[in-house]
Amino acid sequence: MVRYGIIGAGMMGQEHIRNIALLEDARVTAFSDPDPNMSAASEGLSGGQRFVHHQELIDSGLCDALVIAAPNHLHLPILRDVLKSDLPVLCEKPMGITVAECQEIEALCAGRAAPMWIAMEYRYMPPVQRLIEEVRKGTAGEIKMMAIREHRFPFLHKVGDWNRFNAQTGGTLVEKCCHFFDLMRLVLQAEPVRVYASGAADINHADESYDGRRPDILDNAYVVVDFDGGQRAMLDLCMFAEGSEWQEVISVTGPKARIDAKVPGPARFSPNGQERKSRIVISDRATKRPVWEDIEVDGRILHAGDHHGSTFYQHQRFQQVVLGNAQPEVTVRDGLIAVAVGAAAEESVRTGQAITLPNFHMKGAA
Repeated sequence: MVRYGIIGAGMMGQEHIRNIALLEDARVTAFSDPDPNMSAASEGLSGGQRFVHHQELIDSGLCDALVIAAPNHLHLPILRDVLKSDLPVLCEKPMGITVAECQEIEALCAGRAAPMWIAMEYRYMPPVQRLIEEVRKGTAGEIKMMAIREHRFPFLHKVGDWNRFNAQTGGTLVEKCCHFFDLMRLVLQAEPVRVYASGAADINHADESYDGRRPDILDNAYVVVDFDGGQRAMLDLCMFAEGSEWQEVISVTGPKARIDAKVPGPARFSPNGQERKSRIVISDRATKRPVWEDIEVDGRILHAGDHHGSTFYQHQRFQQVVLGNAQPEVTVRDGLIAVAVGAAAEESVRTGQAITLPNFHMKGAA
């Protein structure tokens, strides 16, 4: 039995609790959160012991592994304490809100025996796994272009409205989109070298004010990323597109075919409140006949979260790391580079300039 401790028992922490409950030989034995409402909700879900401060949880001896799901700007302060322990860690994205924070976290992990995994759930969506499988098989040939479109609902309300401000999130292109920059690297098997972005805050949160402060997060953007293998990728993000047929469409194109992974949004945001199947589409240049297939996901897994089953499948793999049967698939270095691309995109939006990235991938890995 693997005993999990959840640090940060808000919306994402509760998604982790529900998914851990679906694993064999696993349970949440403790959680920490200073907010009484979030703590009460998590206690009802898990039956675990409640703590106010994460250090109390670390010191309790109740856990074999830790999941950090606190707000973004708290990751570094929490990890400064957590990484002194010998417990395996799954840390939600983004690893930190700046490149400097991620570099400090990487330094704290240096020489540490216990593993740390950065939670890039989108890698583990079943249609994305299928897309990666087709890419590795060579179905499309050598991939030259990748496009990711996410058209979705606005950011939800979180405790203290922390997700309304760049200073606490790192900015939308870090907070929301580091997933996608990680996915680009994974699929293309290449490293980002240059970023150009155009974005704005046009629609969402315009009538909101928090102690006299207006939200400053972007709600739409285009981001183009050049890679060292000559590939290029694009992100098309819109955060005021509720009701889109597909929340995410991930496309890769090579000389032989284009492959599309199409992912519906969470059921609770769909018009009829029902879960929908995802889809993979292969458009072959030779036959000019697209072939598509709907992908089944267990309903219990879909109901456990908002990420089309990916949180569960990620936890299956992380559990094997905790048991000593595998190594982390998403490393601290992966977390750092994903934030670096997002931060560069935010800078490009501010300055109107293309941003050249440092060669992070040439400086070792953690």
